[in-house]
Amino acid sequence: MLANHSSATEFYLLGFPGSKELHRLLFATFFFFYSVTLMGNTVIIVIVCVDKRLRSPMYFFLGHLSALEILVTTIIVPVMLWGLLLPGMQTISLAACVTQLFLYLSLGTTEFALLGAMAVDRYVAVCNPLRYSIIMNNRTCLWVVVVSWMFGFLFQIWPVYATFQLTFCKSNVVNNFFCDRGQLLKLSCNNTVFIEFILFLMAVFVLFGSLIPTIISYTYIISTILKIPSASGRRKAFSTCASHFTCVIIGYGSCLFLYVKPKQTQASDYNRVVSLMVSVVTPFLNPFIFTLRNDKVIEALRDGAKRCCHLFSN
Repeated sequence: MLANHSSATEFYLLGFPGSKELHRLLFATFFFFYSVTLMGNTVIIVIVCVDKRLRSPMYFFLGHLSALEILVTTIIVPVMLWGLLLPGMQTISLAACVTQLFLYLSLGTTEFALLGAMAVDRYVAVCNPLRYSIIMNNRTCLWVVVVSWMFGFLFQIWPVYATFQLTFCKSNVVNNFFCDRGQLLKLSCNNTVFIEFILFLMAVFVLFGSLIPTIISYTYIISTILKIPSASGRRKAFSTCASHFTCVIIGYGSCLFLYVKPKQTQASDYNRVVSLMVSVVTPFLNPFIFTLRNDKVIEALRDGAKRCCHLFSN
């Protein structure tokens, strides 16, 4: 614990309450989720890169989304797993805390920018198919991805800088399994009302800035699909959007609860559960969401598995 009017040079992550047996169970569960996340998203990246049938903007964006999911979960989960193995609280240096929070928020912001771009891509594919290859050409897709990554990292510089300019004099125990900004603000002896309001506005800008084009795109998409006369045609058109739409609901739903609230210093148990959704559950589900309902990806996976079996059998 800290004396008054001094700032922390390291923090203690409280992690998960409970017995050693519960910690072992949580370790096994999260290790399984993390392993499947790494394997699933890596497989998607590999098949998008090597299979010629997946050389389209949708799969180009999907490859980058999978890379983001791997990075987001890797920023959080290994530290969390190590904390579950250690007795007591886990120590994390100030520099490591700053780095973890910055990367976590930057990658998350990049992901939302990319989800918004993917919604527009689906709109062009469904509503303007004849001009799709002209509008969503290689140069446009590359620029979309570059701008998404740059925006994500540049946008989070000030919020993280402002957070760690505060004086942490109440305690240096973070009641979460990672350097959660809401819990860090709780530890400050400064008046955080203004910074919390600015952070709220910035979170609204990021989430709704990408959600609004998504809502508009899907309004036009649904309207166009309903005009298709055949049921099989409607089903085929909707199947190209179903995976992205599911991902949007899960991703935006979790982060709206976590970040878009005027009071950032939410109850620790609430933050812990929603943070698990964002950093563990969503990256785990995404490979299944984008493969189980996508015939082209399933075909590519099946052919890749056959080639691997043939290679090993020789």
